Amino acid sequence: MPKAELHLHIEGTLEPELALELAERNRLSLPDADAVALRRRYRFRDLQAFLDVYYATMAVLRTERDFADLASAYLERARAQGVRHAEIFFDPQAHAERGIALTTVVDGLWSVLATSERTFGISTQLIMCFLRDRTRLSAMETLEAALPHRDRIAGVGLDSAEIGHPPSHFVDVFDRARAEGFRCVAHAGEEGPPSYMWEALDLLKVERIDHGVRCLEDPALVARLRDERIPLTVCPLSNVRLGVVERIEGHPLRRMLDAGLLVTVNSDDPAYFGGYIDDNYQAVRAGLGLDGVQLRRLAENSFRAAFLDAGTRDRLLEELGAFSPLGS
Repeated sequence: MPKAELHLHIEGTLEPELALELAERNRLSLPDADAVALRRRYRFRDLQAFLDVYYATMAVLRTERDFADLASAYLERARAQGVRHAEIFFDPQAHAERGIALTTVVDGLWSVLATSERTFGISTQLIMCFLRDRTRLSAMETLEAALPHRDRIAGVGLDSAEIGHPPSHFVDVFDRARAEGFRCVAHAGEEGPPSYMWEALDLLKVERIDHGVRCLEDPALVARLRDERIPLTVCPLSNVRLGVVERIEGHPLRRMLDAGLLVTVNSDDPAYFGGYIDDNYQAVRAGLGLDGVQLRRLAENSFRAAFLDAGTRDRLLEELGAFSPLGS
């Protein structure tokens, strides 16, 4: 089914096989010598345990070619899973800490994304995320470094370890980003409380909330999200793998749909969480009993929530309208 992916960390698409290939190319070593052993490390009890492995593995990303290969591998999989538009997160601070310049990351990714629609049938945009467990000063310096790349970076976001790092720490960074013309999104309400979602909306003035599954704990927040049609980019398999919910059958996605929220389904860090975007659609279909009409609604929401011009959005919605999912 045609769909957009709006919550995808490109570093989180680093499959073990590619990680080992890049390690060999760059004369680096990983803790495990084969893909099977490395994949066993992709098991986590919580967000921080995941981040520890995530940052260690991305050390193999060194050159423009590495980032280009990473983007190509993701887009190949995304094409096979029906993605027509992808808004792709990347974490420049995590690379800068390893001595990798922002220009290397952006040029490498853009060498593929610039022609992604022609090559893969997928339009793309880049969203640069600030690591919320680093300082506000580090975020501002990263934003300053990104200004020469405004023609390639569509927006900014906020990610990494949520607990104890509220959006309110980054108000001036987001104020500056908006003034420079960047679209704004933020992770909130995954492990953090609903109050973080209020802060993201009122203080950072974001246009979308990434995750947001804890919104149901606050009826006033649910009403606002519904009435203002604020999109939520939900990642079901990620939520299960990180212990946000115990089982897919207990995921709040269906209740969020029933509450009238503009909720979308995405894959987050699919190499680590057991599936790309269509795998997430299939998981909620099986685990939550969603029918074809509800799946189509999720896909429609993804196009409505995307940073697309009206003409492109209408074209993609028309393509979706011609698609008949099983069970509709």
